[in-house]
Amino acid sequence: MQRNEGVQFTSSSLKIPVFSPKPSPSQTLVPQLAGTHEGVRFASSSLKIPFFSPKPSLPQTLASQLARTRNSLTQLINSIVTRANGSKRSSIGSIEKSIVLCSTSMGQAGYLDLTQSVLEVPQKGPSSSRQEERVLISEVLVRNKDGEELERKDLEMEALTALKACRANSALTVREVQEDVHRIIDSGYFCSCMPVAVDTRDGIRLVFQVEPNQEFHGLVCEGANVLPTKFLQDSFREAYGKVVNLKRLDEAITSIDGWYMERGLFGLVSGVELRSGGIIRLQVAEAEVNNISIRFLDRKTGEPTKGKTKPETILRQLTTKKGQVYSMIQGKRDVDTVLTMGIMEDVSIIPQPAGDTGKVDLIMNVVERPSGGFSAGGGISSGITSGPLSGLIGSFAYSHRNVFGKNQKFNISLERGQIDSIFRINYTVPWIEGDDKRTSRTIMVQNSRTPGTLVHGNEPGQGSLTIGRVTAGLEYSRPIRPKWSATVGLIFQRSGAHDEKGNPIIKDRFNSPLTASGKTHDNMLLLKLESVYTGSGDQGSSMFAFNMEQGIPVLPEWLFFNRVNARGRTGIEIGPARLLVSLSGGHVVGNFAPHEAFAIGGTNSVRGYEEGAVGSGRSYVVGSGEVSFPVGGPVEGVIFADYGSDLGSGQTVPGDPAGARQKPGSGYGYGFGIRVDSPLGPLRLEYAFNDQQAKRFHFGVGHRN
Repeated sequence: MQRNEGVQFTSSSLKIPVFSPKPSPSQTLVPQLAGTHEGVRFASSSLKIPFFSPKPSLPQTLASQLARTRNSLTQLINSIVTRANGSKRSSIGSIEKSIVLCSTSMGQAGYLDLTQSVLEVPQKGPSSSRQEERVLISEVLVRNKDGEELERKDLEMEALTALKACRANSALTVREVQEDVHRIIDSGYFCSCMPVAVDTRDGIRLVFQVEPNQEFHGLVCEGANVLPTKFLQDSFREAYGKVVNLKRLDEAITSIDGWYMERGLFGLVSGVELRSGGIIRLQVAEAEVNNISIRFLDRKTGEPTKGKTKPETILRQLTTKKGQVYSMIQGKRDVDTVLTMGIMEDVSIIPQPAGDTGKVDLIMNVVERPSGGFSAGGGISSGITSGPLSGLIGSFAYSHRNVFGKNQKFNISLERGQIDSIFRINYTVPWIEGDDKRTSRTIMVQNSRTPGTLVHGNEPGQGSLTIGRVTAGLEYSRPIRPKWSATVGLIFQRSGAHDEKGNPIIKDRFNSPLTASGKTHDNMLLLKLESVYTGSGDQGSSMFAFNMEQGIPVLPEWLFFNRVNARGRTGIEIGPARLLVSLSGGHVVGNFAPHEAFAIGGTNSVRGYEEGAVGSGRSYVVGSGEVSFPVGGPVEGVIFADYGSDLGSGQTVPGDPAGARQKPGSGYGYGFGIRVDSPLGPLRLEYAFNDQQAKRFHFGVGHRN
């Protein structure tokens, strides 16, 4: 075996102080030991082991991590403010008091016991870089810190299993012994380990003196206000009654930190302490919201400016409140909610540390849109089926999105075509003050003239028949469950039929009535109830709507009837294609005007037929199935099939307008088409065949109703 020139052995029984108040040059070993060997010491009868800088043991690592995690919440918040990719922080605090004391108790004793020898520190130079000397070990044992056998043999086996180099009848270097010391500590079951080499008659015996951790008998968690108790119990359940394993403890704490991270919550385990009696104390730091403020930014410069919207109007939209643990996921939902108000161009939330309180201040930056203005546009009326330009309509509107700075909406619009026209005034309060259910209120006044061809068809020799309606109403809406909303309203309507010159008429050319009362106009007061379910909001997602209107006869001549209508759809992904299935139906009982019957056929009903050409009845059902698939870019192809029926109720409509015009009452259509995404919505061009051997093009803007 080569001579180790860097280590010399001299017989002696001198004790070297580890911590000297005034270290001298000859005591250069002391700072090296104090800095790199807290928790490990070597005593030998004939083997002298030089000290070097090993990797820190697990308790030392935990101790150093405690200092790094004290300001971890502030670092986490700052990392989000600067939009860093991630925050490098420790997943575990530290084992304080008993565990840390165990790992440093040898340094605090004041002396390193080298019985029968003095270790001379090797000087830097060529000799110190030579190969380390190997020493033959005859026996390897694991004992407690007093040199006695461990009471628990399973722990002794854990320590022996952790050893890699140290085996009986093996030649070892100092470094290999030191690495095995760390392997024992890294097993997680022991808070200290000291290798002791003893000369015996049979050779050198290497004894690892270990101190096991305490058994786990209880858990105390402080500062965890949102962390479920059951989650904590499940994380530590398997460890109860067993010796604390620091690696398993680290995994449990990592899972707790992961629980916060998955939910976007600002929280983590900031400290760990193993108390006497086997009680583990966890200190959890949760960043509560200290304050929320609104900052308006200029659209052009991005500099702070004075906003038109009242801050309380924005703040009441937020689900994040003071005193809550801040959640980034909840914050994103709040940003989306403020954007859906329709008065903001851009919204963002910036979290900042609230001093040294451990809380967080939220600053919401908002860029306002122009609050009002005029607009113009055009479209196609689905109720007009003849003439190259007769279906075109133009529109002109003025809207104010933020009346009084409270997000209240005022709209006045006019739509005008060759035949039909609609003049409408709406005033909407999206959220009534003092209400905690997000109830909205809408006041509406409308004067409309629409084609009567859906039910009564074109009148040869009499020009176009139109239906005029004057409507005024009040509606209240609110969300009732996630994805569900409800509306209740009271609406007055006065309606009647007119010829092309605007003169009121009460009968068509078949001498069928055009009003229910027999007068030129019908009056009705409608109680409206509606409930709507929307999935993700996409066209292919599930949707269901139920609507009921009840006519209230305030005066004897006012109409008394009940009308219900339901429609639903669902979409299924089939590879790159999507199958969309929809179904709708309705029924009317009581006294109602013929033009209020359900019309079947057309672009939004049964394709292949003109608008209302299948039939009109007190009852109806329409089903549709279509498969859409990508073609390229914004273009989609579609294959469809529709079916509709009045369920034999056409004859029960006053005057039987469908029977007089020989409408079949039921029919189907099928075909193909393309759709192109546009700023106005999908542009639909479809070519359909019906069961009457007829063919027809259909063009529409937007999704099918």
